[in-house]
Amino acid sequence: MEFLLDYAGFLAKTVTLVVSVLVVLWAIASMRRRGPQGTGQLKVSRLNDFFNQLQRGVEHAVLDKAQLKMIAKAKAKSVKQEKKNTTTKPRVYVLDFDGDIRASATAGLRHEITALLSMATPSDEVLLRLESGGGMVHSYGLASSQLARVRQAGIPLTICIDKVAASGGYMMACVGTKILSAPFAIIGSIGVVAQLPNLHRLLKKNDIDFELLTAGQYKRTLTVFGENTEKGRAKFQQDLEITHELFKAFVSRYRPQLNMDEVASGEVWLGMAALDKQLVDELQTSDEYLAQRAKSADLIHLRFVERRTVQERFGLAVGGALDRFVLGWLNRLNQQRFW
Repeated sequence: MEFLLDYAGFLAKTVTLVVSVLVVLWAIASMRRRGPQGTGQLKVSRLNDFFNQLQRGVEHAVLDKAQLKMIAKAKAKSVKQEKKNTTTKPRVYVLDFDGDIRASATAGLRHEITALLSMATPSDEVLLRLESGGGMVHSYGLASSQLARVRQAGIPLTICIDKVAASGGYMMACVGTKILSAPFAIIGSIGVVAQLPNLHRLLKKNDIDFELLTAGQYKRTLTVFGENTEKGRAKFQQDLEITHELFKAFVSRYRPQLNMDEVASGEVWLGMAALDKQLVDELQTSDEYLAQRAKSADLIHLRFVERRTVQERFGLAVGGALDRFVLGWLNRLNQQRFW
């Protein structure tokens, strides 16, 4: 038994040391991550060309020369007719958002939205292919606010969810005029969570004092190294409840048809069940929807690419790995709240 206790103490000290080193590395990577804002390039491409290329590949594989000649003539005639047509085809501006805990993709999303708003009209459409399991409250709040700019401009906003839009991801999705979901995509998780380890007893056992000085009654409610109190826990829980109420109010603003008491429990549902609860509007993949729209609209894909130095790219790579390890395991060892 004594051996096991000694081993447990040694293991706890080792874990503490490893976590401390990782936190330091994460901080270094974060500093590397900070570069000049707004330095980058907007890349624009037509997705119609991509769909046409797929179609041509199949046609050349399965049709004979005579059939290909007939199709070529029909397409040439169609192109000639389009040139005579004075009406402009509607445009669908296609964006992508692959969300991490910090919603880092917001940095590019804000520029993409600014660019399309300079051209788009209410007769056009903005489509966002969204994938996110949520993350920091303030980060996803900003991402959602960027999408709200599209709604405020009176432009239809379609959200396509192929895999997951949960928590902060669903906060973004609910801003859409229309939400499309794959049948087995993960939807919901309208809730707030925060957790952190407390090493106070370990420090006390090893005669290590930890000093925490604050100005303000609730400047720090729960800590990693100090002794937490019931009063601090109660205040922290109160903060979580307030954040949850704000989350629910935001979702209700854009989707008033939801039964908030039923869907705001923090649960998630697969697409088919989410449709029954009106969390989404249709079951459809983004590929299917875009292939349909390509027949009658110009699909314009926007992607803002930031220019980064080798140091910044290295910092991002290290930061991403540490995020997955440290942030995913310990929710960043502090009092950040997460959707």
